[in-house]
Amino acid sequence: MKRAEFLDHIKNFNDYWDVVVIGGGATGLGVGVDAASRGYKTLLLEMHDFSKGTSSRSTKLVHGGVRYLQQGDVSLVIEALHERGLLIQNAPHLVSHQSFIVPSYEWWNGPFYGVGMKVYDALAGKLGINKSKNLSKEETLKKIPTLEPEGLRGGVIYYDGQFDDSRLSINLAQTMYDQGGYPMNYMKVMGLEKNGQDLIEGVKVRDMLNGDDYEINARVVINATGIFSDDILEMDEEGHKKIIQYAQGIHLVLDKEFLPGDSAIMVPHTEDGRVLFAVPWHDKVIVGTTDTPVDKATLEPIALEEEIEFVLRHAAQYLTKDPSRKDVKSVFAGIRPLVKPPDAKDTSEISRSHHIQVSESGLVTIAGGKWTTYRKMAEDTVDQAALVAGLDVKETPTKELRIHGWLKNVDRKDHLYVYGSDKVALNKLIEEEPALGEKLHPDLSYLKAEVVWAVRNEMAQTIEDILSRRTRALLLDAKASVEMAPEVGRLLAKEFRKDEAWVEQEVKEYKQVAKNYMLE
Repeated sequence: MKRAEFLDHIKNFNDYWDVVVIGGGATGLGVGVDAASRGYKTLLLEMHDFSKGTSSRSTKLVHGGVRYLQQGDVSLVIEALHERGLLIQNAPHLVSHQSFIVPSYEWWNGPFYGVGMKVYDALAGKLGINKSKNLSKEETLKKIPTLEPEGLRGGVIYYDGQFDDSRLSINLAQTMYDQGGYPMNYMKVMGLEKNGQDLIEGVKVRDMLNGDDYEINARVVINATGIFSDDILEMDEEGHKKIIQYAQGIHLVLDKEFLPGDSAIMVPHTEDGRVLFAVPWHDKVIVGTTDTPVDKATLEPIALEEEIEFVLRHAAQYLTKDPSRKDVKSVFAGIRPLVKPPDAKDTSEISRSHHIQVSESGLVTIAGGKWTTYRKMAEDTVDQAALVAGLDVKETPTKELRIHGWLKNVDRKDHLYVYGSDKVALNKLIEEEPALGEKLHPDLSYLKAEVVWAVRNEMAQTIEDILSRRTRALLLDAKASVEMAPEVGRLLAKEFRKDEAWVEQEVKEYKQVAKNYMLE
């Protein structure tokens, strides 16, 4: 994927796009893949970088949602478990099986998790993973030796999926292109174009890298902007009734010593009603999450002090070694775009089911949902959009569509496994220029070649694109990522033919972002 070539195509395209998608997170990219794979002429517009918002800040789980089963939302669990199975089939290089242990302690009653997990297994049907089972205290501690033994009665082990969210986002953008679509980052929709009947017929767009403006015609426009859904709805209809409730969740990243085994911990009961996860990921441990109502949407949400203390306090309750602020390698926050029903008491009770609405102007909005169900959300949205636009109705092929990079057996000990089948070409880069095989930082596995690859093939434009989403350095070790920034900047400058002043400005901007991922 080369952004300059995509831009030339857009400039020279003098017709109507069948589908224009606004938003380049999980939802928008899913819609883009679905529409393009059906043969519709599809353009996706993302105002920043792919998955810059909520979609790169998840708990990294592809799961049915044990909590939703307990809440009685069985239909959502069935849908999510089915989609989990399809994702494992269609992106095996990025989605893997993950064992979870629910510890049982004297101070809370956990019989639901023995019986409930059997129901969870059964609902997955033929797309299930391994079967859950009860564990003795000894078996539980053998799997998680750092679990607090005092009061421990035993546990339940069950299985779900794990993935790398922003890497999947990039692969979805590549899949969209493979299917004939055009995903564009750094293209902000400034307004909606309407005809004399007040029906949408296109969008006004600004290239955020050079300031150029464009008018793009479309048979249907899909609003898939997540936490910014209301902003697009406001463009369509001034004073519209807002549909999104914002809820912030944070995660702390710790060294592997806090959870040295392969199993994750799932704690069903915390003070705010959410489950708490401690999950091994890229040789670190992610602990989260919180559920804090917030008033507004922002691209760079910041973890609140009370959220940080909440996660540290609950982690200490279940681990023999209590994590402190100095142990935190990175803290990242994301805002959930929940579609709030009028009777929900708090954000943890709001369903994660998705919501599609069509405005009088023909604007199709998809909101809510979660990463695991992105494909089904996209299918339902494009079905609706095709009717609005009068397009030839076609069935989606995405149930069996292999996502770019598809590779069945990957070596997860080699950090390049996330590139799937593209790893061959990446290694060839290193063969041609051995210096690119050097690490960017002694504490992380990432190579210089990954920077060059991301620029040439994955539309990375900035240091932050590289360190936050093409690699995951910012999330895994924020301080190390800042130390990597100047070298990444020099590699970018060479690719883009920029000068040292550009590098300095890029490093300065990256440090500004990264400071909110580090605890003082």
